[in-house]
Amino acid sequence: MNPIKIIAILLIVAGLLGLIYGGFNYQKSSHEATIGPIQLAVKREGHVNVPLWAGVGAIVLGGVLLLPGRNK
Repeated sequence: MNPIKIIAILLIVAGLLGLIYGGFNYQKSSHEATIGPIQLAVKREGHVNVPLWAGVGAIVLGGVLLLPGRNK
């Protein structure tokens, strides 16, 4: 399998996941402190939305890369 096909398949999978889930959550540690035996940590949660056009565009681009005749 050549690298173009692998990239195309990854784009299609990422586009489908973006359409299905609509985004992803992440956690970011902002402050940590250790006072004797006590440890304190503050974590913030965030959400990143994946636009509909980005998911569809990734699927279309992956499909175009998989078209026959592109690999000469």
